[in-house]
Amino acid sequence: MTREQITGVVLAGGRARRLGGIDKGLLEYRGRPLIRYALQALEPVCGEILINANRNLADYRRFGHPVVPDSLPDFQGPLAGILAALGRARTPCLLVVPCDSPRLSATLLARLPAALDDGHDIAIAHDGQRLHPVVMALRTHLADDLAAWLAAGHHKIDRWAGRHRWTAVDCSDHPDAFLNVNTPEDFHGAP
Repeated sequence: MTREQITGVVLAGGRARRLGGIDKGLLEYRGRPLIRYALQALEPVCGEILINANRNLADYRRFGHPVVPDSLPDFQGPLAGILAALGRARTPCLLVVPCDSPRLSATLLARLPAALDDGHDIAIAHDGQRLHPVVMALRTHLADDLAAWLAAGHHKIDRWAGRHRWTAVDCSDHPDAFLNVNTPEDFHGAP
């Protein structure tokens, strides 16, 4: 799959309850906003990048990429952000990353769309011990199915993915890439 066939999305639309509701994508981490790390990892892999955000939209727009809020109300989770991005993507593949994983790299992320070439609809990163469902590539034709899943009141990424042809992508050579900054302790203590 070529770069022009991939749209990337950074999920920055959550409530960040564990950080007291602060919009974590905009928080400084090692001298720059946390979202910058995600954008930097996506740029070599994706022809277009979207930012899924539900607050501080003007602040996110200053990063130079289209900002796509959830189309569903009440912060319904990562799948709602993915659905919003699917509604905007004009490519056959959507590459999804969270805004709070500053160690993800373009080299690692490129493995996910490549796994779709083997006939899968969804490719999810696996660090050798567990899946990371918010680091995934998926075919954009799944938009209607995802909309129906959410309309039925379901919100679990792994359960939705399990209904499709999916694969785990081996990223065990970089297990530290999946560090999440979710709490004040993580944010201040993460190397």
